[in-house]
Amino acid sequence: MKVFIAGLPLEVDEAELTAVFGDFGPVKSLRIIKDRETKESKGFGFVEMVNEDEAKEAIRCMNGASYYGRRITVNVAEDKGFSGGGNKGGFRHN
Repeated sequence: MKVFIAGLPLEVDEAELTAVFGDFGPVKSLRIIKDRETKESKGFGFVEMVNEDEAKEAIRCMNGASYYGRRITVNVAEDKGFSGGGNKGGFRHN
């Protein structure tokens, strides 16, 4: 199941976020979206978890939680082309 995370603090990296979601179950893939020019986080990302029930539990526990003092939004990702792999199209949040 693919999960969308918004409101991420800019200092959070993919390894840390993988560990956080890994507390709920195995993480298949994770990607923090970064600015093409600056390579800095845009404050949102996607995680794909192996088990749907574990993904739903992560959403239930983390949505609205405080993370480094910022309130994050965590919910089911709408599939608009994101494959978790080499597809560079997908979600566009401008």
